[in-house]
Amino acid sequence: MSGKQPPSKVWGGRFSEAPDEFVSRFTASASFDSRLYAHDIKGSLAHAQMLSAVGVLSQAEHEQIKSGLAAIEADIEADKFEWSIALEDVHMNIEAALTEKIGEAGKKLHTGRSRNDQVATDIRLWLRDEIDGISAELSRLQSGLLTLAEREAATIMPGFTHLQTAQPVTFGHHMMAWFEMLERDKGRLMDCRKRLNQSPLGAAALAGTTFPIDRKMTASLLDFDQPTNNSLDSVSDRDFAIEFCAFASLVMTHLSRASEELVMWASAQFDFIDLPDRFCTGSSIMPQKKNPDVPELVRGKSGRVYGHLVGLLTLMKSQPLAYNKDNQEDKEPLFDTVDTVRDCLRAFADMIPAIEVKADNMSNAAARGYATATDLADYLVNLGLPFRDSHEVVGRAVAYGIGQNKDLAELSLDELQQFSDKISADVYDILTLEGSVNARSHIGGTAPKRVLGAVAAARQTLAD
Repeated sequence: MSGKQPPSKVWGGRFSEAPDEFVSRFTASASFDSRLYAHDIKGSLAHAQMLSAVGVLSQAEHEQIKSGLAAIEADIEADKFEWSIALEDVHMNIEAALTEKIGEAGKKLHTGRSRNDQVATDIRLWLRDEIDGISAELSRLQSGLLTLAEREAATIMPGFTHLQTAQPVTFGHHMMAWFEMLERDKGRLMDCRKRLNQSPLGAAALAGTTFPIDRKMTASLLDFDQPTNNSLDSVSDRDFAIEFCAFASLVMTHLSRASEELVMWASAQFDFIDLPDRFCTGSSIMPQKKNPDVPELVRGKSGRVYGHLVGLLTLMKSQPLAYNKDNQEDKEPLFDTVDTVRDCLRAFADMIPAIEVKADNMSNAAARGYATATDLADYLVNLGLPFRDSHEVVGRAVAYGIGQNKDLAELSLDELQQFSDKISADVYDILTLEGSVNARSHIGGTAPKRVLGAVAAARQTLAD
């Protein structure tokens, strides 16, 4: 020996010197992967039960391991556990503590597995639980949207294209559009959950193990649908993390679009809604200000989540099989994505049902933008005029109305008939905002009764 201190790592038998102190800090992950402790212990309990069942562990050793892990979990939850960077990660911290508590039996727990399949299992278990929590927040937000949509099913507002007044819709109809966006998000989330719910435990480092393990047993104990099929892929796959971040990016896109509309609608220029004070802040210099900070911050956090998706894709794109130390970098972006999405959904779920809608302001805005021009064109088509001709007729009528500072419904019958002699007094039935939205009484249309029907169907979907 050279006289240097022998390595203290559990893998140190092959090494003649301990790692550099900086390298130990640089390569350690315990500072952030310690949040996996409950799932690490859960996986270890299943592994120990299986090792006992196949005769690798005695019944007494199994009982020692169970009681030792329970004590460690209690210490962690009571904030009495000392995490060590020298022990690198959550797995070795718990294993070292277990061995200290119960002795030789603790050293046998790692039989037939590697940290490679252990961490792959831990992350899947952790993310599966987080997905279930996020799904619940998604449903809570959707339920709030349905409450608001039902309440405002007949509240008329301008519908926009190019942020220009296009046609009248109802606020309830608009909220149901947000509901549909989130319903697609939920479907993607459940697809992700289904694909991640396979157990890599037993793949060991990359090639499996020579011990007589029962992978189906551990998969069942951990509520996985089945074991993974290939040991190489099992330890190196992070598709499920990327897929979750892809879901997260899309749901944040939808929340960001909704945030943009809320910010605009709450402005003095629109004045369509009022956000509760508890979701806003003031200005340090302008006493009149009420800033929509929650939707603004949600809108901003979308970029943060997109960055994590790109980061994980970049992390994985050039890795050869199987496990590489690069994969330690998967956790922090995944953890932050989960935290960000969950918090944004919670904020929206709390805020949406409490929005105050200013129905008169919305209706007045819809009345100012020639929103029923398409209805007049359809009216003329029903009287036999080809659509392109009716489009031109209505365009000239709108130009005249702009010159007179009148909406189409404010033009007299004589004024309208100068553009087409087919127009008669019944035209005013379709030039009203109410007539316009009620006329669209097909599936997915704006008619209040259709909105209420969509709400009822959506409630049933949420209940199923």
